Amino acid sequence: MKGIVLTAALLMTIVWAASAQHIKVVSFSEIEKNFRVQSDSIYVINFWATWCGPCVKELPYFDQLNAVHSNEPLRVILLSLDFPSKLKSTVMPFVKKKDIQSEVHVLNEKNMDAFIKRVSETWSGAIPATLIVNAKTGKYQFYEAELTYEQLESYYQQIKP
Repeated sequence: MKGIVLTAALLMTIVWAASAQHIKVVSFSEIEKNFRVQSDSIYVINFWATWCGPCVKELPYFDQLNAVHSNEPLRVILLSLDFPSKLKSTVMPFVKKKDIQSEVHVLNEKNMDAFIKRVSETWSGAIPATLIVNAKTGKYQFYEAELTYEQLESYYQQIKP
């Protein structure tokens, strides 16, 4: 009987670990190098935080965009501005609780002013903010606002080749 309970617990742990999303702490340069290289992908990068109400409200729209266009060269990246030290205690449980399916990373930048200007000269640093980049054409759009799904879909369609 003990063996059955132990085996069941082990299987549940394996299933949970397999379904858990891998979230890394990254610099903006690590993300940027992907869309600076010509590829067929369109990158939708959302800057958000677990403590930002408007950010949390729009997160499902990014998952929806990802799901609707799953057969297209689209890469949705949710880049959390929570402190890297909050990865395990806050960000990972939040992502699991909200069942976020898109790629999630936590930003680790020492010089926020320099990072913000690399994203967009017009960005004040407020969140939510979204950068959409067509890596093939080099075109990009930046939005410093909470987006609806309809807006996000429209902006995605505008930047597609």
